[in-house]
Amino acid sequence: MRWTIQPKPSEDKIKHLAQALNVEDFVAQLLIQRGIENFEEAKVFFRPSLEHLHDPYLMKDMEKAVERIEKAIQNQERILVFGDYDVDGTTAVSLVSSYLKSYYPEVATYIPDRYQEGYGVSFMGIDYADDNGFSLIIALDCGIKSIDHVAYAKERNIDFIICDHHRPGETLPDAIAVLDPKREDCNYPYDELCGCGIGFKLIQALGNNRSQTIEDLVPYLDLVAAAIAADIVPMTGENRVLAHFGLQVINSNPRPGIKALVHQIKKKVLDITDVVFIIAPRINAAGRIKHGNHAVELLTEFDFEQAQQFASEIEAYNSERKDLDKLITKEALKQIEENNEKERFTSVVFQEDWHKGVIGIVASRLIETHYRPTLVFTKSGDKYAASARSVKGFDVYNALEACSEHLEQFGGHMYAAGMTLKEENYLLFKEAFEREVEKTIHPDMLVPEISIDAEIDFCDITPKLIRILKQFEPFGPKNMTPTFLTKDVKDTGYGKPMGQDEEHLRLFLKQNGSEGIAAIGFGLGDKFDLTTNQKPFQVAYNIDENEWNGKTSVQLRLKSIK
Repeated sequence: MRWTIQPKPSEDKIKHLAQALNVEDFVAQLLIQRGIENFEEAKVFFRPSLEHLHDPYLMKDMEKAVERIEKAIQNQERILVFGDYDVDGTTAVSLVSSYLKSYYPEVATYIPDRYQEGYGVSFMGIDYADDNGFSLIIALDCGIKSIDHVAYAKERNIDFIICDHHRPGETLPDAIAVLDPKREDCNYPYDELCGCGIGFKLIQALGNNRSQTIEDLVPYLDLVAAAIAADIVPMTGENRVLAHFGLQVINSNPRPGIKALVHQIKKKVLDITDVVFIIAPRINAAGRIKHGNHAVELLTEFDFEQAQQFASEIEAYNSERKDLDKLITKEALKQIEENNEKERFTSVVFQEDWHKGVIGIVASRLIETHYRPTLVFTKSGDKYAASARSVKGFDVYNALEACSEHLEQFGGHMYAAGMTLKEENYLLFKEAFEREVEKTIHPDMLVPEISIDAEIDFCDITPKLIRILKQFEPFGPKNMTPTFLTKDVKDTGYGKPMGQDEEHLRLFLKQNGSEGIAAIGFGLGDKFDLTTNQKPFQVAYNIDENEWNGKTSVQLRLKSIK
């Protein structure tokens, strides 16, 4: 592990903000590191408000989109709401379709099949619309590069409205409206919304025509919070406001589908981490194992008993996904070992019977063991298909582009991508990718990094600090859970390895005569020797709270020890 300490802002800046907010210097430091430098910005950060949401009509083409939808309703046209099979896509489809259906019946949904159609707008989907009399398709979380598909639909007198958040190509599709804040010509003030977030802006604009206020649309925010958490978009600006109020809906009055998922988990109050690790994988499991339609059925069901039935089916898909994920990860690690590939700059593995729905998760798992850009291939029809995952700071999309002569197609972004190639090109590509990464990666990027926000002492961990840190939530990219460093720490002698293979660590730590603080380190069992014999050591950690038998106590979640 490479420990890096975030640059410290100037003392003047820290002192000024600390005084203005009546907080400790290191709390002011954490805020400045997040771009918050004065009282007003801190107020917006600590007190998210629905009033901070932007006018949806600031988004390029919003007026055109609303006009076309209103015309379709007036003319009794059939509307098809189309979206990708992941969490962002299925929540977006559920949100827009359930909103429209609340006052107009001629609305249906379509999620492409991961295996037959692949990602994004499909010709099969357009044929379905044509065969069933749909004259308007609203595409969510996809479509920004679907130039040929939109042209194909136009020939069949089907109009498109595209709501996407991915980066556009040089040419935009010839749709009635293209809602995407990443368009060069779009001046919308915030361009980090996810697909479901764009869908929410659309219903916000439609709501204006029905004299609805933003408060009337709050019940839809449970879906938006799930998408923001799952899609790993920055937890800043509008995303932070939408996630904050969405979490409140999840914890107070969620839709029956989400209530049924949470009901199975039996946890009282969910935070954003629970949404990422508990709700999102279950919604995703439908599209990975069976079909994304199952997720939309669950999220648009209004009868709780029926929703519970759907949720238990999805729970079964999720169990199957976990089993496949474990098995394939084991096989992939064995392949790396047997092929003696531990010294390479990349991990590229293939087995023709690996399940296409979980290879992306497996790629992430392999990075936990062999920290480097990773591709996991399986057979898909007569081609090889892969999911790519990258390490912090390395652009895997650029590396794929440099080897694109060996690929049939590829797409994605800096940290995750997908691709297909012909069987005969696999080994050529594997070697070209290895050479490209070796040439362009910085050696530091091959060592996992822990980014530390501030160095503190245990005496700084007070009830006031914990209250303030809770107000930093919801956490996510650009507002990560603060990581602290404390030096000259000793274990009180009660520390021990935990777990079946002693892979985890439980410690009771003290510093300079402070009271002992409980600490848990998942995957740090091999560091136990560093903590024995009253030897001092350093810890990097997040501050957590542990509930046990109705009592709440401070607990450190260790990230590393040295």
